[in-house]
Amino acid sequence: MHIQFAELPVSDQDRAKAFYTENLACQVIADHPMGDGGWRWVEVAFPFAVTNLHFIRRADAAPSAEPVLVLVDDDVDARVASLKAKGVEIVTEPQQAPWQPGRTVAEFRDSEGNRMMLASR
Repeated sequence: MHIQFAELPVSDQDRAKAFYTENLACQVIADHPMGDGGWRWVEVAFPFAVTNLHFIRRADAAPSAEPVLVLVDDDVDARVASLKAKGVEIVTEPQQAPWQPGRTVAEFRDSEGNRMMLASR
């Protein structure tokens, strides 16, 4: 058993799709019309991941105060440097996780204001 997708609130599906494909190497799994109003079923996949992301309509304009996802990366420092070079907002620089010595963590915001955590293995 595995989780097929996690829902991620967005205001602009095209902007979110561009952010995840261009900055985090995601591939578009689905992009299909979904009901009236122009909203689409957009699902992206991280390389080598089992769980995909599905973009749902954000209820309001408030960005998330706490991380909504934890992304595991082999090189958090390099990933943060890459995101910075692309103009992505870094919330916290790479540092040792206070709850797990030896694990590096950092936080950034995606194009929709969602706060994300990067963590080393």
